[in-house]
Amino acid sequence: MEKIPPDCPYPECFFCVMKEANPSKRRSSVRKFFRDLPSQDDDGQVLPISGLWNTAMAHPNDPEFISLGIFECMAALIWKGLKNRRWLSHDQNIYIPYYAAHIIGSYTMNMEEFAQAAVHAGVIPPLVELLRGRLTWVEQRVAVRALGHLATYQSTFPAVASHGEILELAIQLASSSLEIVYSHFYQYVDRRLGYHCDLLTRGMGGVEMESRKAEEWASQLQCWSLQLINCFAFKPEFLSDICKPDFLVKLPGMWGGLVNENSPAGIGLLRTICQHKLGRGPVANRPGVIEALCNIARSSDDWQYMAIDCLLWLVQDPNTCHKVIDKAAPALIDLAEISALGDHKRLGDTIVNVLQECIQSHVPTCDTISTNTEEEIAEFFSSRKRLRLEKNMPKEDLHIKQAAALVVKLEGNSLFSSGNIAGAASKYSEALALCPMKSKKERVVLYSNRAQCYLLLQQPLAAISDATRALSLHNPPNRHAKSLWRRAQAYDMLDLAKESLLDAILFINECSQSNDPDLSLRQNKVPDYAERLVKKQMRAAWLFREAALKHGGVTGDVFGQEADDSEWETASESDAGNDGGREVDDDDDDDDDGSEWKDDDNQKDVYEKSSTKDKNHGYNLRLAEDDS
Repeated sequence: MEKIPPDCPYPECFFCVMKEANPSKRRSSVRKFFRDLPSQDDDGQVLPISGLWNTAMAHPNDPEFISLGIFECMAALIWKGLKNRRWLSHDQNIYIPYYAAHIIGSYTMNMEEFAQAAVHAGVIPPLVELLRGRLTWVEQRVAVRALGHLATYQSTFPAVASHGEILELAIQLASSSLEIVYSHFYQYVDRRLGYHCDLLTRGMGGVEMESRKAEEWASQLQCWSLQLINCFAFKPEFLSDICKPDFLVKLPGMWGGLVNENSPAGIGLLRTICQHKLGRGPVANRPGVIEALCNIARSSDDWQYMAIDCLLWLVQDPNTCHKVIDKAAPALIDLAEISALGDHKRLGDTIVNVLQECIQSHVPTCDTISTNTEEEIAEFFSSRKRLRLEKNMPKEDLHIKQAAALVVKLEGNSLFSSGNIAGAASKYSEALALCPMKSKKERVVLYSNRAQCYLLLQQPLAAISDATRALSLHNPPNRHAKSLWRRAQAYDMLDLAKESLLDAILFINECSQSNDPDLSLRQNKVPDYAERLVKKQMRAAWLFREAALKHGGVTGDVFGQEADDSEWETASESDAGNDGGREVDDDDDDDDDGSEWKDDDNQKDVYEKSSTKDKNHGYNLRLAEDDS
């Protein structure tokens, strides 16, 4: 062994051992180090553990330490922290259980053979103790992460499942994790444990950075809990334990805010549950869950396709179709002309096939469908028939139909400009009935214009439906800026902050890339009306909002600082009949569908129509309409 540097305060420490040039001697020394470390009480033990943590994070697939006893060492250190509180409170040992659990999770993240070695080393029991909350929430976070990795593999899942309480603990943690982090760390700055702050920010960044990291870690705690539950959900024997009504209704809202966008969170677990008939039954029995799935399916959520999958499976199942068809069919019909969604090709064709099969097989005997849904289904079949007929129609006839639709649309625009919103909506409906099905760009404009009418008529559900149809027809899908903005407003009217927020953010992104001078952002400046809506929805969708309300905290903005209501109030005193900003699309030839707003000062759409103020919502949600 190389001679230990004279300035090293810890003879035969891990870092000195790793400098050994002879591989055989180094392996022997590392094995001895892992074996002896848990029984030692010397100061400075956190240093090699933090070094191992860095190594595990940087090289999780490196097998060097696996066969030398690292898992046995980490498990023993966790037990030591749990059983010997005197040792835990000495020096910086308080960090060791956290690092030890994190190391286990990192080394079992990708390699099944490493996970098998970890289970054999006995890591599960001490991780379960951390999961119970025997220490604090930061140790729960890394424990549920490690257990989630171990549960991912077929060979190690039985060892995790054999601890019957793991699933129950994970469900409890998914439901309460945000409240735990808020009440135990976020709410009272002066009560924050120093070692928590150090773990979150490495002692840098101050209160604001700690708060941001607390949101991120709380989101991870919930999402990793859901990931662990998801491993159980693939096994039908566990579905009855997972599909408790109180837990199911919370799942659509478990989305991680904007701090964990890579996790499918609650919707991902719902998708797994809906893949099996034993899961579809309990989901179908919760109307609120079905409604939430419809909202996610008609949104800009990255996991939109997961909600669509859930709805398709539910309507395909004869045991659940009659329970969900009234809510699911309209949402799926709105999406029936979408071409592709990311990697999901011909998604619209799949939706059409499933709807046709379901409607032909189950709907005639179903007495739970509303009149409105029956009408939408009839219209859907009629449109499919029109599409088939138009395939054999001469091009001249199609051009005549398209020209007739244009004339009627212009009549609708004229009525809209004169303030006859209901009349304009009727004309757009007439134009849609005339317009050839293949004239997608023209139909995008008509649906988007009619959505604007429904907004002004205070019919947000109809506006969402038409905006979604426009977005589904647009190429690429979900990228028509004006329809995104209209749907964002409609969702806001229904107090659906998440859906409104995602549409508003995507609207801003689309504006920044648009060639339309009335939409493009001048000098990369976010339009003030869009900025106000995003800020409002960020407050409403704040990760800790419910916890703050429950614990009497401040719920003003995303960092919990109370906002002045005046920030959200609109300033326009324009009346509905003379507002130049409330125009519809005229140009069918441009991908951006013409000019809706004439100048920056008027780009306020329906949010800038009233001089009254709504203190409850921060800014006025009333829509412009005739004074009569």
